[in-house]
Amino acid sequence: MKLSAPLAAGSAMLLVGTSTAVSATVAAYPVFTGQALRYALAAVILLLVVRRQRLPRVRLNARDVLLLFALAGTGLAGFNLFLVEATRHAGPAMIGTVIGAVPLVMALVGPLMEGRRPALRTVGAALVVALGAAVAAGLGSGSVKGLLLSLGALAGEVAFSLLAVPLLPKLGPLRVAAYPAALSVPMLLVAGLVLEGTSALRLPTAGEAAGFVYLGAVVTAAAFFLWYDALRRLGSDRAGLFAGLVPVGALITTVALGLGEAGLADVAGALVVALGVVLGGRGQRAPRRRLTAVTTGAAPSSAAMPAASASAR
Repeated sequence: MKLSAPLAAGSAMLLVGTSTAVSATVAAYPVFTGQALRYALAAVILLLVVRRQRLPRVRLNARDVLLLFALAGTGLAGFNLFLVEATRHAGPAMIGTVIGAVPLVMALVGPLMEGRRPALRTVGAALVVALGAAVAAGLGSGSVKGLLLSLGALAGEVAFSLLAVPLLPKLGPLRVAAYPAALSVPMLLVAGLVLEGTSALRLPTAGEAAGFVYLGAVVTAAAFFLWYDALRRLGSDRAGLFAGLVPVGALITTVALGLGEAGLADVAGALVVALGVVLGGRGQRAPRRRLTAVTTGAAPSSAAMPAASASAR
């Protein structure tokens, strides 16, 4: 059964938020190698689904290849690199607040890239969502370098969606999720070797492996597919509103598993985010696009932030 676009977008971001639940199991593992492992597993799963769906072959041109490498380099590998470095110069609250501006940036930039004017209702709703994320995170503290690195992570997070928009009509959400994930693996392995040395290549323990299986299969393969499927149907500005649900997913998971308690700021921020999503979705239709042959696969039947790795997408 195919999920509605809002439900797919919301589910994707809530799943990404659950990554905080496994942060403890992978926190001691080399960050970049760990991300490479999860993306490799996700790519394998997604490509197997592509094969099982027997989707028509698609010939990539130079522009497609360039966009895929750019998406892998900025939205996946670059995002993780900036995020990890930011945690060394800024507190989690500052990083969360900066990245929480994703809905606003997508509401402004996304329509311009698609040849449309930003919708005032969507921009206003994005401001509400960003405010809610800031309330939940707290403004925090950090250096100027930490702020700049956080902005780099924000740019990577936005690129993860906006660079996918021109690829989706031709490749469909399954391939757009799979190809950059595969391309990012060697990038992350090289980053790990350069920044962490040969210690980055150790084998994970049983507990760490279980954590990476969850991150790869659920937080990456399933969530990425759902997100790109929703992005294709909603448009980048409306889909971007749902990015504010990531901390909500983290809050729900943390409380449900007894790993922590919800504070007043957490609950207030979550409610403000929900309000922004509702305001942005009311009375609006997905933007019109030229009819293009879209190669998609049906959703699988079952349907990124520790300091660094649990937050990594």
